[in-house]
Amino acid sequence: MSTTVIILAAGKGTRMRSQLPKVLQPLAGRPLLGHVIETAKKLQAQNIITIYGHGGELVKNRFAAEQIEWVEQAEQLGTGHAVQMTLPVLPQDGISLILYGDVPLVRQSTLEQLLEASSQSGIGMITLNVENPTGYGRIVRQAGKIQAIVEHKDANEEQRQIQEINTGIYCVSNAKLHQWLPKLSNNNVQGEYYLTDIVAMAVTDGLEIASIQPELEFEVEGVNDRLQLAALEREFQQQQAKELMQQGVHLIDPSRFDLRGHLKCGQDVQIDINVIIEGDCELGDNVQLGAGCILKNTRIAAGTKVQAYSVFENAIVGENTQIGPFARLRPGTNLGNDVHIGNFVEVKNSNIGQGSKANHFTYLGDADIGADCNIGAGTITCNYDGANKHRTVIEDNVFIGTNNSLVAPIKIGQGATTGAGSTLTRDVADHSLAVERAKQFEKANYQRPQKLKK
Repeated sequence: MSTTVIILAAGKGTRMRSQLPKVLQPLAGRPLLGHVIETAKKLQAQNIITIYGHGGELVKNRFAAEQIEWVEQAEQLGTGHAVQMTLPVLPQDGISLILYGDVPLVRQSTLEQLLEASSQSGIGMITLNVENPTGYGRIVRQAGKIQAIVEHKDANEEQRQIQEINTGIYCVSNAKLHQWLPKLSNNNVQGEYYLTDIVAMAVTDGLEIASIQPELEFEVEGVNDRLQLAALEREFQQQQAKELMQQGVHLIDPSRFDLRGHLKCGQDVQIDINVIIEGDCELGDNVQLGAGCILKNTRIAAGTKVQAYSVFENAIVGENTQIGPFARLRPGTNLGNDVHIGNFVEVKNSNIGQGSKANHFTYLGDADIGADCNIGAGTITCNYDGANKHRTVIEDNVFIGTNNSLVAPIKIGQGATTGAGSTLTRDVADHSLAVERAKQFEKANYQRPQKLKK
């Protein structure tokens, strides 16, 4: 049976007090709507129909690369009206999951369970038992079967004692949606079309409404303001931390850890406080990350130790490497095994071979550095001429003296040595010493400039 995912994402989100549409507000480094779309793709949905309204062009542009059928809800006339807008593009057969752009964390496994439960009757929903159901629609059952959804304001005293609530997430056959949605009425105080009315229609048609409950309560939590967004962020991060620790990762303090993407870890990985992981990252066995590190789309091999406040982006790091503190690896960095990158060293679009070291205050950009090299403190590869980038090649076993400027394109031959304070503009031969400095000039009795008196 083909699956369609319908995502309601037309709300303005006034309580966010933001120029950004609510469904574009970030959670764990991704827009709220992005989480829902990713889950829909994992379900291999044949169609993803997203209903947009306020800030529609911003929303559409943000997800322009996705295969989405966009449907506009020009007037905000309720959830039922929103789903009605999909009827011209909704397939006649198959089944639809109805989700919300501001309920971002419902899990793939939960929705698969809902699809399975709904496959026989053609309609199912996610419900939740809560301690305080005030304000929520209650699930009214008779002999265990769902008979109605009663909103809090309409519920009698007995119904208000019911703790099972409606989450608004449904799974309905497309044939039934085409049958029921045109029959929705706005004959109520708000003058809106409610999606909950399809439950009463299903009961009238003699259908048994399937229901499931999520494993984690936050899966069905929505976001309406900054407080709810922050609270959901923490719940999600705590769950991710719990799952990593169950896999054997040692988080020094799981309440001070943020995963804004995907992380794959080997055994005995240790992560100190306030580390942020973004994108797709991988840590090998016995990797240690110091406090305050930020990793984005980075792979670090076994045994490497990263000291505090180092920042990596699109980098590959070999085994048993020592990095930081305060190191920066920019996109295109590829470090071999047993490399040392020390404090305030920046590496960009460079390959550094096994056993090489750059321990202090150095910039290595667009460079190919061989094995067992020593890069002196204050060294810079001058890779940019104002218009184009050029590469620096440093072959194996080279010793670069302190405070060198290597003006690319340039090649330092195998086993060569360069003198401290040199600005090198020409290639250096193998096993040679290169020193390039201006002659020292002195002027006796020199008077420094003085401040002018006012």
